[in-house]
Amino acid sequence: MKISTRGRYALRFMIDLALHNKGEYTALKDISERQQISIKYLEQITALLSKFGLLLSVRGPQGGYKLAKAPSEYSVGEILRITEGNLAPIACLEQTQNTCERKDSCPTLKMWTGFYKIVNDYFDGISLEDLVNQAAPDTYFDYVI
Repeated sequence: MKISTRGRYALRFMIDLALHNKGEYTALKDISERQQISIKYLEQITALLSKFGLLLSVRGPQGGYKLAKAPSEYSVGEILRITEGNLAPIACLEQTQNTCERKDSCPTLKMWTGFYKIVNDYFDGISLEDLVNQAAPDTYFDYVI
């Protein structure tokens, strides 16, 4: 499994929105400049994230994007599944029902299923808020003498 640029950029985009959340809409141009991601690429990502209800958007001079809910309510897994599709390591696990004709005799299916569960549990256990907190500068130990 390899996370594509789209998945990585979507996470950076969402973190940026959360970090700069002041209750107002943020222009795509501003995020593009801060993250050094082209506006065209961000437009593709925002269309996808908006379609699945992760973003609110407004057009016009005061328009832009903002999170549809609190950063703590988003999981990394949710964002990656929207931008990457299923995170299954093998094709036969991509559907809810495994229709592989070899599923009953496959000696590796249990291993792949376990790996798939670990990946999903890991990414679902990390919230956007967790990533924001990791990105925020640590000011508690910023002593000046």
